[in-house]
Amino acid sequence: MTYEEEHFIDSAKSVWNYSMFNNENIELFQQGELATAYDFFGSKRIKVLNVTGYYFAVWAPHAKSVSIVGDFNSWDKGLHPLFARLDQSGIWEGFIPHLSKGSIYKYHITCINNTELLKADPYANYSELRPGTASVAWDFNYQWKDKEWLGKRKKHNSLKAPWNVYELHLGSWMRPNKNDENSFNSYRQIAERLVPYIKEMGFTHVELMPVMEFPYDRSWGYQCTGYFSATSRFGIPEDLMYLVDELHLNNIGVIFDWVPSHFPGDAHGLFMFDGAHTYEYADMRKGFHPDWNSYIFNYERGEVRSFLISSAHFWFKQFHADGIRVDAVNSIIRLDFSRKPGAWEPNEYGGNENIEAIHFLKRLNEIIYNDFPHVQTIAEEASDWPGITTPTHAGGFGFGMKWMMGWMHDTFRYFKTHQNERPQIQDTFTFSMMYFYNENFMLPLSHDEVVHGKSPMIYKMPGTDFEKFANLRLLYAYMYTHPGAKLMFMGDEFGQTTEWNEISELDWPLLQHSSHSKLKECVKDLCHLYKNEPALYEYQFNPKGFEWVLLDRSHDGVMAFKRKGKDKINDLLIILNTSNKSYKDWGLEMKGKLTWVELFNSDSIDYWGAGNHMNDSIDIRIIDKKTATCEIKISIPAFSVMIFR
Repeated sequence: MTYEEEHFIDSAKSVWNYSMFNNENIELFQQGELATAYDFFGSKRIKVLNVTGYYFAVWAPHAKSVSIVGDFNSWDKGLHPLFARLDQSGIWEGFIPHLSKGSIYKYHITCINNTELLKADPYANYSELRPGTASVAWDFNYQWKDKEWLGKRKKHNSLKAPWNVYELHLGSWMRPNKNDENSFNSYRQIAERLVPYIKEMGFTHVELMPVMEFPYDRSWGYQCTGYFSATSRFGIPEDLMYLVDELHLNNIGVIFDWVPSHFPGDAHGLFMFDGAHTYEYADMRKGFHPDWNSYIFNYERGEVRSFLISSAHFWFKQFHADGIRVDAVNSIIRLDFSRKPGAWEPNEYGGNENIEAIHFLKRLNEIIYNDFPHVQTIAEEASDWPGITTPTHAGGFGFGMKWMMGWMHDTFRYFKTHQNERPQIQDTFTFSMMYFYNENFMLPLSHDEVVHGKSPMIYKMPGTDFEKFANLRLLYAYMYTHPGAKLMFMGDEFGQTTEWNEISELDWPLLQHSSHSKLKECVKDLCHLYKNEPALYEYQFNPKGFEWVLLDRSHDGVMAFKRKGKDKINDLLIILNTSNKSYKDWGLEMKGKLTWVELFNSDSIDYWGAGNHMNDSIDIRIIDKKTATCEIKISIPAFSVMIFR
């Protein structure tokens, strides 16, 4: 080692000008094609000339100077300056020797107008616990145990596999002290409680509301400041890895909520990062989100697209995600989203499409499915914009699935209606099958439907307490037998009686009441039935998997359809009664089978039903043996769903 090298490395007043970049990855970064920018940017623990320390790199193209400040140098901006690359890339970098893991730091940025800013690292892998806002120098140290899951998840995450998702908010699912909004279970404590619960219930996947670092608890994580940083509220990043690992070891997939649509204006975050509109559009007609008081990424800049694509890539690569649910896609692709006439500017062709944002989403899906072929990207997209789940080579966006918001709204409208008026709006109930095959749909009963005055699920239902629970069981059984993937928000499974509140845990004591505990048993049986009956998922996105059997008895409230799989012997008959009337010896002519057995009846006393109209044996009259036509006579309870094989 030369004297000059020793001087650079040992000096407390300098960093060594070391680079991890080459011309190729800088060009990819600028073109929006660098999907692994997290390997180059941020803080990296490395060894240079036999000296261990941390390498830093940050993109700040408008900065006059950048330095590293933190608890290790008394936040002195003059001690550890970074060097600007000479290639005009806007990248500042350097190596600080002997810096310890866990050191707290920020970037001190001097702007062109000499304004000084303190910014967290956009690529940090760990962040200071709020209300602190600094980044933490980190180095992942975790030995994964889920090799078997990764080897077989092609089967579990296929679109021909059951997708039964339990959506949860880590901070309020369970708390160590339900009356203390600042008390949280750790990722590891959540794993101890969550994994056996998910296994018992029979959900196939969990969806974690955003775990990327965010400053304000009540944003639920949707105002993200750390796109590569697992929130420190629940522990270190390796603890989240442990939670994912434990779920995988128990054959449960993991979906992360991911928010590339907007970010908050917090002083330490991405907004005006280097004194200019670096990550957001400069034109606030495109750059400001009026609904969420936040800022919109500039999808036109290659460096911003690389940042976002790398963020998604990071959660698949480093945290073994099985899917991401992409938030607010409609707001990304529409220039006029939530804007009045005159408050937005049409694109170059005069339309309302955000062309560069659409390009970004298509490229995102192409890269993710290329690098991680056995995962899914899921779009939360509330409009009728076509081609969301169509492959990009066929002109679509390339998502694996899309939330079916139309089904959710129509279903709620129907079930909120008094039974006497339901026959007049039966089209609302059946309309979903008119357009179901336009996309690969996931049926969502999400967190958004049980907050802000929308009421919990049980109180969306009309009637007496008994009728409310009967209607809710009917709704859930309808969802589980309707084609498509499923999503249920935490607490819905046992009939939470208050709207979701992020500062307190679920009302678990409700399970002391048989109405709630038996509703949970009903959902559990539906989960396992869905998972174990191929007819409910093999053709869940294919017209082969569904057939209406009875639609012309709307005045009776009775409807029936078949769910069909690859093997006809597994076909199922589903009969729904949405009225308050019960029927004995209801005759239904069927073709294809001469034997039928009841698998599920939502009116069972095991589910807090009346249990007066169970079909332990079914009267079958053969009409034509050659064509396998028969008449079955069944007993149909009020407000019920029955499943027959």
